[in-house]
Amino acid sequence: MAAELALASRAADPAEDRAIAAALRAGDERAFRALFDRYHQVLKRTARGYVDSDAVADEIVQDTWLAIVRGIDRFEGRSALLTWMFSILLRQAQSHRARERRSSPLSSLAREEDDHLGCSPDRFQKDDEAWPGHWATPPRPWQKPERRLLSLEAREQLKSALAQLPERQRTVIALRDVDGLPAEEVCAMLGLSAENQRVLLHRGRARLRGALEQYVDQAGL
Repeated sequence: MAAELALASRAADPAEDRAIAAALRAGDERAFRALFDRYHQVLKRTARGYVDSDAVADEIVQDTWLAIVRGIDRFEGRSALLTWMFSILLRQAQSHRARERRSSPLSSLAREEDDHLGCSPDRFQKDDEAWPGHWATPPRPWQKPERRLLSLEAREQLKSALAQLPERQRTVIALRDVDGLPAEEVCAMLGLSAENQRVLLHRGRARLRGALEQYVDQAGL
């Protein structure tokens, strides 16, 4: 039960992580189910950022859970349990991508990152201003925004734009804005500096906003 209660917070402390790990080593199915229920979709969304289909993401996550169970004896508590789990997931995803790249022509490989922003950098406050990264020139208001944002078509446009982001931007956006993880935890999971995480998040958000504004303009909304 102590292991399950630890899952009430994403940022479990080391003692709680050790309790969960001990329960898993003891074969506690309830502890595993609690862990699975809380993090399966988070792991899948992250895996989906590395591969081209839900089926392959499911395969990667399945392999990740298997590796977690088989490797729990090797968890030493030097990092958070969730960070350790994500390191396994990322190794699985990167291994799969490496196999895909070896079997794909070079012309089919997209650039990992680019400097394109969906909105001009001038529309955001600079690092030495009051609110770095926030809007300096806000986007124009949309007509009937509640209907627009809730419409299935707008959501599909946003989903499509998210899928087209560079890999690391997509992963950071998914972890921060979809799963609600704090910046420090995302940095630890992905091995990013605080500055790199901030830049990836800013660029990803700007591109999504730009894509959504383009959709609104084209639709004449």
